[in-house]
Amino acid sequence: MNDEIGGAAPVARRLYGRSKGKALRAGQARLLQELLPKLTLDLSQPCPCAKTLFSTQVEDVFLEIGFGGGEHLIASAAARPDVGFIGCEPFVNGMAKLLARIDALGLANIRLHQGDAAEVVGWLPQASLGRTFLFYPDPWPKRRHRKRRFVSNETLAALAHVLRPGGELRFATDIDDYAGWTLARVRESTDFAWTAAAAADWLTPWRGWTQTKYEAKAMAAGRKPVYLTFERRRGRERGRASDA
Repeated sequence: MNDEIGGAAPVARRLYGRSKGKALRAGQARLLQELLPKLTLDLSQPCPCAKTLFSTQVEDVFLEIGFGGGEHLIASAAARPDVGFIGCEPFVNGMAKLLARIDALGLANIRLHQGDAAEVVGWLPQASLGRTFLFYPDPWPKRRHRKRRFVSNETLAALAHVLRPGGELRFATDIDDYAGWTLARVRESTDFAWTAAAAADWLTPWRGWTQTKYEAKAMAAGRKPVYLTFERRRGRERGRASDA
């Protein structure tokens, strides 16, 4: 696809499946009505500076794309109060679980978007993020559906637009084909590099890693996760994808 995103309109394609599962409990429904609107990003207004999106002062901003049950997002935000976290998730039940944890812990360094993360990526200012997380995205295994995979040449270009030079894109999957798909597109990119250090540790999770519920199920089923770190190339390194 030739749609441009990142400083422009987001890609017009559905990148996720169902958005709602089992019925919510009364407390979860209340949080969706009362707390979510307070934390939801207003994409109808320009974003001059990502650091100003939070009710507390932050030194950096990280983005998690499709946070699932929110295990990693909550643990990271609690451990790093100096960092603002933007979480995107279209699945209502996952959002409800996260809101319950935010409410219980009283965290002030999280903002949310219930919907497609590509919309947030297209809205954020250039070089506004220090790190982006994409963990266990929907693999869309059928060949005719692979265009729905979040990782594409277009989305990598958009993420490069909002990541600072030297910033990281962290990607985890338990699907071998998706790992290969992602590495192939990073190889084509002039914006990202899979560094030697990251390549050596691709079967080892990051320091301080919080295992998600999905990952535990995948490992119990015998699937082995991979953990890939890609660095946003600095200006003088761009255009040298063949050296990655």
